[in-house]
Amino acid sequence: MDTFVGIIGVAVCVLLCGIGSAIGLYKTGSAAAGVLGENPKKFGQVLVLVLLPATQGIYGFIIGIIASGNVAQGWELFGQVLPMAISGLITGILQGKSAVNCIYAAGKQEKLGMKLIIYPAMIEFYAILGLIISIMLIA
Repeated sequence: MDTFVGIIGVAVCVLLCGIGSAIGLYKTGSAAAGVLGENPKKFGQVLVLVLLPATQGIYGFIIGIIASGNVAQGWELFGQVLPMAISGLITGILQGKSAVNCIYAAGKQEKLGMKLIIYPAMIEFYAILGLIISIMLIA
């Protein structure tokens, strides 16, 4: 039974982080398509903003790999992966929303370009905190 709970914990972490990233990427990709439809030359400026929410899915996958060797710990492991699972879901969505507005701003003001990355990157900090806490708890 403990192993089953551990497997569920790992799966929940990977899935929630993936869902957060997918929602964030849906939003940023849609915004970028609109901006690039008007000016394809802005591709380089919006690419990084589009891809930022993808990192939460990567972090969840990393925790999944690290934690998969400890699934026999059951509920303990479930609790250890929760910081990444919750922060990955929430920050992926919110980072996508923030990046969308930055993409629109970059579409209007070419000079802003990469300066805007700081705003969604601040949200990334909280995903990184979730990653670090989960790694520390697992280790």
